[in-house]
Amino acid sequence: MYKYETMAVFSVANGDEAAQPLLEKFKALIEANGTLESIDDWGKRKLAYPINDEPEGYYVIFNYEASGEFPAELDRIFKITDGVLRSLIIRKED
Repeated sequence: MYKYETMAVFSVANGDEAAQPLLEKFKALIEANGTLESIDDWGKRKLAYPINDEPEGYYVIFNYEASGEFPAELDRIFKITDGVLRSLIIRKED
C-alpha cells in the first residue's frame, strides 16, 4: 500500500452543485479501492488559463492509501468522465 495525493478540477459550467456528484463518485471509488485519509475541498477557483472555454473550475484534493495498480485505473476513469477538466495523481514519499 502506498500513499497518494490526487487533485481533480471539475467543470462548473452547469453550476457549483454539478461538481458535487463527481466529488461523491470519486470519493466512493477511492474508498472502495483503498483508505481515504482526507478530502480538501477548495471549491470554485479561477483557472490560470481557460480549459474547454471555461474560466473557472471546482478543485478537490484527495489524500489516500491504495495499492500500486489503483492510480492507473483512477486516471483512466478521470479521463473518460464528463465534467472532469484536469486531474493529477502523485505518489507521496513514505
